[in-house]
Amino acid sequence: MPAPDATAATNAPDNAYAPTDRTVPTRSRERASYDREVVHAILDEGYVCHLGFLRDGAPVVLPTLYGRVGERLYLHGSTGARPLRMAGAPGGEEPGLPVCLTVTHVDGLVLARSAFHHSINYRSVVVHGIARPVTDPAERTAALDALVDHVVPGRAADSRPANAKELAATAVLSLDLEEVSAKIRTGGPSDDAEDLGLPHWSGVVPVARAYGAPEPAEDLAPDTPVPGYLTRL
Repeated sequence: MPAPDATAATNAPDNAYAPTDRTVPTRSRERASYDREVVHAILDEGYVCHLGFLRDGAPVVLPTLYGRVGERLYLHGSTGARPLRMAGAPGGEEPGLPVCLTVTHVDGLVLARSAFHHSINYRSVVVHGIARPVTDPAERTAALDALVDHVVPGRAADSRPANAKELAATAVLSLDLEEVSAKIRTGGPSDDAEDLGLPHWSGVVPVARAYGAPEPAEDLAPDTPVPGYLTRL
């Protein structure tokens, strides 16, 4: 993987990530953002990321859960999972796996008068870097709590922590937020002037996430109250 552009890194403001050759889009550059708050908000709203890496020279992309703590993302999985094994330190080499991680939200379906100009409104983040195994016990505990709380804030303190057997079967990776960019599209369709008179409907169909009422497990005691962190969803 090519190294980040060091010149750009020295010129980046404190509240922004430094653009690099890999984080500057080739199309629609005006939609790109390197603002840390924008990136964090997109990451914090998502549940699933897609983790890309090379295995035996071929690309592999896996969906997985993640959690953010400051300027670091955490991923977890079985100790036998490919990316977790590959991020180890074979033969005494420095541990780590070159990866590309993405998170995307769809906010609207953009319907233009022409098929060519159909699009979606979206918010996305792309992270390039080296995913490294987390071995420090305190960091592993914090990372696993962050993964649980990322899905439902407050849940980690309201569930049994992993026991020794479960911890032994679980691997955790960290990925620092250094080479990062967001890309956002908003607004309506970009119809060509000559198409404005066509009789086809044009506009945006908003897309939003919604939560249903919590459904208790069949073996849950009937008098068990629904936690406040769930009703607040």
